[in-house]
Amino acid sequence: MVDIVALLQCTRPSLTAATVRQLSHIIAAVLAMSGRVTMLSLSRWAGKGGSYRTVQRFLYTVIPWATVLWVFFRFHVFNPDDVYLLGGDECVVTKAGKKTYGLDRFFSSLYGKPVPGLSCFPLSLISTQQRRSYPTMVEHMVRTEADKVATQAKSHKKTQQRQKTAHQGTLGRPPGSKNREKTPGTLSPELQRIQTMMQQQLGGVGGLIPLTHMVLDGHFGNSPALHMVRGCGLHLMSKLRHDAALYGPSEGP
Repeated sequence: MVDIVALLQCTRPSLTAATVRQLSHIIAAVLAMSGRVTMLSLSRWAGKGGSYRTVQRFLYTVIPWATVLWVFFRFHVFNPDDVYLLGGDECVVTKAGKKTYGLDRFFSSLYGKPVPGLSCFPLSLISTQQRRSYPTMVEHMVRTEADKVATQAKSHKKTQQRQKTAHQGTLGRPPGSKNREKTPGTLSPELQRIQTMMQQQLGGVGGLIPLTHMVLDGHFGNSPALHMVRGCGLHLMSKLRHDAALYGPSEGP
């Protein structure tokens, strides 16, 4: 406990002494407990000074988590000789009930299908030397009506394309079609939220870490995500679809 309190002293400009003390009890409980993390389980494992009411007060406290995580990283983790990458990935946690804020159906790679739960999108600084990821910003992803309409329109468009292909009986491009230069379209609400997070992260890091690349999974291996990343002045590192055809520029006449 003493070591945890000492490590948290760097966050004092952003947190009060009472909040640091409450956070130290909660961290000790999370490290010691097993199973799902709930308010009741935290109060049982936190010991003296970490009652249920204390956990409740802490969760009601407004905390600038992005600033706290960045300050902790800068004081205890940052290595000026290391090379860091910016990475992000959506995390889905299953949740029952109907009253939790942000509860919706999100795709889970572990289950391989959409499941009812909560979703968050963390941004992390990835150390290339230590091969470790350090979260510096986490955003609770809440699906708005615009997101749902965009998802339904995309699904409807794919269904129409499959029906059209089945009706024509042939695959590929129509005969005589020519290549057209692709222009970047508008970003989806999901990509707009992620781009806003990236801009805030780059603004918070400042010139301390020269970030050049953004690492995302195969879900973002497409043209809109590329334009999202390039709009922040970074390069995209991702995985293309299995049926993607990537060609280098022609060097011939």
